[in-house]
Amino acid sequence: MEEDKKFFQTNWEFTKLSQAYFIGIDIGTQGARVVMLDNLGNQLCTKEEVFSLNDQSREEQAPMQWWNSCLNSLKIMCSEMRSAVDLSRLKAIAVTSTSGTIIPIDRDNNPLHNAIMYSDPRSVIEADMCKSAAASAATKGYAAYNSSSGLPKMIWFINNYPGKIASLNKFIHAADFIAGKLCGNYQTTDYTNALKSGFDLHAFQWPEYITLTLPIRKDWLQQVVSPGTPIGKLNDELVKELGLSPNIIITAGMTDGCASQIASGAVKIGDWNTTIGTTLVLKGVTRKEIEDPSGAIYCHRHPDGYWMPGGASNTGADWISRLFNDQDIDQLTNSVSKEIPSQFLAWPLMQKGERFPFVAPNATGFAPPDLTPVQLFTAYLEGVSYIERYAYERVIKLSGEEIKQVFTAGGGSKNDIWIKIRSAVLNLPLIKMKNVTGAAGAAILAASQTHFSSIVEAAGAMTQAEKLITPDKSLVTAYEESYPRFITLLKEKGYLP
Repeated sequence: MEEDKKFFQTNWEFTKLSQAYFIGIDIGTQGARVVMLDNLGNQLCTKEEVFSLNDQSREEQAPMQWWNSCLNSLKIMCSEMRSAVDLSRLKAIAVTSTSGTIIPIDRDNNPLHNAIMYSDPRSVIEADMCKSAAASAATKGYAAYNSSSGLPKMIWFINNYPGKIASLNKFIHAADFIAGKLCGNYQTTDYTNALKSGFDLHAFQWPEYITLTLPIRKDWLQQVVSPGTPIGKLNDELVKELGLSPNIIITAGMTDGCASQIASGAVKIGDWNTTIGTTLVLKGVTRKEIEDPSGAIYCHRHPDGYWMPGGASNTGADWISRLFNDQDIDQLTNSVSKEIPSQFLAWPLMQKGERFPFVAPNATGFAPPDLTPVQLFTAYLEGVSYIERYAYERVIKLSGEEIKQVFTAGGGSKNDIWIKIRSAVLNLPLIKMKNVTGAAGAAILAASQTHFSSIVEAAGAMTQAEKLITPDKSLVTAYEESYPRFITLLKEKGYLP
């Protein structure tokens, strides 16, 4: 009995000593979220601030607004958690944000211009320039440039603000700005953020055509490292302001789609994840790179060296807040269960042009006229689900691999009826995790090289399944009839070949 007592006492002391905490920060299109997880993936605290947005917010946003919201959330979190946990065990922080968003900064690391958002369509001409330059160079790296890519936005800034070029020090990404505020290192980015800025994930270098044939100087480009790599420690000012340890490590971040994939647990070869936030993002893990001639599907590099193919749609869940902001969403969702399957075909594309799972620059959303709010809400839920199915059909065709289940993350995963619709449309089981936010993924990333040996090990320890959703067979039958009609309509409109 005494030996048992000593064993459990020793085991408890070991657990206590090995306990560690991690913070993930997600700078989204509409707000900033900060999450604290322990090394078992338990969410200890979460804080969120919504940005004050305007009609131009899909084109430009103020990076200092992001930072002020982030810092305020960190202050509140640290104040609240100080009496609940030992904050000296807070080990690392990582940041995630939108892919393709670019900020030009000066030598004092201040923005020379607002952040040029991923959803800003103004760099179409520059995107064609980048695409032509990449084609002429016959690069094996990223070449599917469009207006959502980072490199064209850099050239757009240079073309439109020549008077600021003399002050330009670096082009950085959204996550890099917040990481820089935390540790002072603005010179380093990760290779998920650098991908759409042209970084070659085969050669692990910036390709020569960027600086030889485009108006980009080499010293404007950042050093690129693997996501989760330590890049600095919390700066002295924040150590005092937040009352934290000076040994807290800031790691390189990653894009929001990749971070949500990590939060979903889809980190091993053969895993696939759909994240539905402002946009719909598909990510998977494969041994080999998937090559898509259309450029709709592209490949990130897995932190452990594998490939992470996928893509980001302009379709997502932003239509809910934009079109149904004055509605009771819970009441609408409850009413949807009586409407499915609907016979209406609708697509809630909130801007002109689609980039994934197909490239259609002139695409616009559509819906039948005179639908009730519940009917329209239902049809839009189904429409996004059809887009998701088409995306997985493209993946299967190009990869030759079977998809047996899909992990799901993002705000759209909180809607149980939507998950039910998606599972039936895909005719696949969906696995919903407890912490499905990009911020949770960033916290896991922060732990991956500071507490664990890899992202697979960190995700294995820190992700927890909440529920398994299997296809409703009656809905599967109905959607097998409706889905081909949706695809035919896209073809008739000229969006699909």
